[in-house]
Amino acid sequence: MNPKSQPSGRLFVISAPSGAGKTSLVNALLKTDKRLVASISHTTRPKREGEQEGKHYHFTNRTDFLAMKSASAFLEHACVFGHLYGTSLTGVNVNLTNGLDVILEIDWQGARKVREKEPATTSIFILPPSRRALIERLQKRGEDSLDEIERRTSLAVEEISHFDEFDFVLVNDNFDKAVSELTNIIHSIRKDLFFPKSDLSDLATRLLSGKSRFE
Repeated sequence: MNPKSQPSGRLFVISAPSGAGKTSLVNALLKTDKRLVASISHTTRPKREGEQEGKHYHFTNRTDFLAMKSASAFLEHACVFGHLYGTSLTGVNVNLTNGLDVILEIDWQGARKVREKEPATTSIFILPPSRRALIERLQKRGEDSLDEIERRTSLAVEEISHFDEFDFVLVNDNFDKAVSELTNIIHSIRKDLFFPKSDLSDLATRLLSGKSRFE
């Protein structure tokens, strides 16, 4: 993506089912690490209360989004919950060539596409501790109807089934602990140090079967 003669940052992908706390974890990282920046996705999703253009998303209509897609303007793009999302290739490149590390907060579909194009990408998947915790977090957000919460909970199973495609997997049970683990992963990748991958296959299996801990 970047000329070898220029300084280049690292590319990180963080994915999780809705309600796993991905956005809160990313925001905590951004507050403490000035070398990290978050890529702002383009989306056709309607703006929610409190969201700002250019801060949370670049809100666009479907026609303009598809035009950008045709012009190969996206590093990755996907349809999630009926809305289109895409990561600007130019936006990511500008930050990487300036030596900044970029976080892409995207779903498993987008993560797969980014890894195919950029094999050096570090991918991280966030698991919730239980389905009950997932539902409680979705309800606490107060952004979705009961039908939408039920739909997101069902689709979370599809998301979780792809956990083993990622380089690292962690559970967001204790928030501070999860932030610390994410920080350690990022610091290790920057220094080209080995960081052990946690084996959370047992928890993922219970989540997929509906028999997760605390449930």
